[in-house]
Amino acid sequence: MGGAARLKAGLRVSEALGRTEAGLLGLAGRAQVRAGLYRMAKQKRKGPEVTARKSKKVKKASTEETPQAPEATADREEASPKGEAASRVQDSDPELSPEERRVLERKLKKERKKEEKNRLREAGIAAVQNPPARRSGAELALDYLCGWAQKHKNWRFQKTRQTWLLLHMYDSDKVPDEHFSTLLAYLEGLKGRARELTVQKAEALIQELDEAGTETAPLGKAQRLRQVLQLLS
Repeated sequence: MGGAARLKAGLRVSEALGRTEAGLLGLAGRAQVRAGLYRMAKQKRKGPEVTARKSKKVKKASTEETPQAPEATADREEASPKGEAASRVQDSDPELSPEERRVLERKLKKERKKEEKNRLREAGIAAVQNPPARRSGAELALDYLCGWAQKHKNWRFQKTRQTWLLLHMYDSDKVPDEHFSTLLAYLEGLKGRARELTVQKAEALIQELDEAGTETAPLGKAQRLRQVLQLLS
């Protein structure tokens, strides 16, 4: 009886251990199944995010690789230079103050003008300004004389113009007859050393004409000399 009882007890213990082991195996299997399901669910959640990130990368790469048409870009820049300058100012630093933005806009405007000028120079379209033609001494002196006669408010004494008139007043080609009467009136106000020198020169020229003979002497010049001497003497 003692041996049989021990055998039965051993069988019960082995059955209990078997059931425990089976339970543990079942628990381990269920845990593995749960872990597999969790990984599958996680991969499903990550799938759309990964796909979206990949599509964004593809779009960005295609945008960077696709060059813009130069003509369209040039037309856009010419159509709105101010808008471009404003966008460049905003892109440079969004925290700029209004005054700093104005300064930066002026700087960008100067740069655009400089670039445009360089393009025109390279294309050979730079405007060539023709300087005004310089007026001759005779024109300036006669204008000076007419301004004095008309008592123009902007008239002022100019020694250079007076000297030219005194040197050429006996030459009818340089001082026409219509201006000589005005010049005689001007000479009435001649004073000091200028008056004395004018008389001396007229007397010397009259003497030269007399020595040369009246036949070779220009009639107009001799007449002018006598008029000047009669006026100033």
